[in-house]
Amino acid sequence: MANNTVESIKSRKNGSPIVMITAYDYLFAKIFDGKVDIILVGDSLNHSFNGKDDTLSITIEEMIYHTKAVCRGAKDSLIVFDMPFGYYSTKDEALKSAIKVFKESGASAIKIEGGKEKAEIIKSLIEEKISVMGHIGLMPQALRRDGGYKIKGKNQNEEDMLIEDAKALEDAGVFCIVCEGVKRDVATKITQSVNIPVIGIGSGNGVDGQVLVWSDAFGFFRDFKPKFVRRYLDGAQQVEEALERYIDDVKSGDFPNISESY
Repeated sequence: MANNTVESIKSRKNGSPIVMITAYDYLFAKIFDGKVDIILVGDSLNHSFNGKDDTLSITIEEMIYHTKAVCRGAKDSLIVFDMPFGYYSTKDEALKSAIKVFKESGASAIKIEGGKEKAEIIKSLIEEKISVMGHIGLMPQALRRDGGYKIKGKNQNEEDMLIEDAKALEDAGVFCIVCEGVKRDVATKITQSVNIPVIGIGSGNGVDGQVLVWSDAFGFFRDFKPKFVRRYLDGAQQVEEALERYIDDVKSGDFPNISESY
């Protein structure tokens, strides 16, 4: 999967499924690099790693710090910067934020939450040669407006609005769209309604690819487990077991042994 680009991802519509995962540091980015198509530096790090209740308080400076680390570790996967809440409310603000991200982080694209209400802002960024990934459906940055994390596409009105959002984003020029927390049949219809890839999270398998938060997928975040997450590893338990062995070896005097000493 070497040298993934915005154009190579865009060309994957109806092709082999796109694999995207989050990363927030050099170590995991290096592990994931070249094995996944896209690495998303998600604002979910505020939740998973900063221990906050939501993503809303993270700053653009924090996001840039983590993205720089990811870019040092990943050279082949496409790196996407998740634009944090409050930095793209207007065209001018969004352009200023995006220029800062592109100059300082090394990311190849940004992700913006919002449908047709954000289309003009996104279009203005793309006209300035800034690549944008869209995000519709359940939008974590809108949880206070929505009264929590609400599944979308539960009635005809919501279905129609989501399809309108997807088409508006496509017309604005996004290269792909994240579709989060949408009923699987509706997500399939959204995917069929546009000619760019749709990457799902909690939206069934009738889409063009999938994304998961790495600490969910590998069992390091244990505060709660969303229904859509499949755990491929119980990472936290394995680390705890290894830590116990280290503690025992130090206390028993077994570590370090002769071969581990100078």
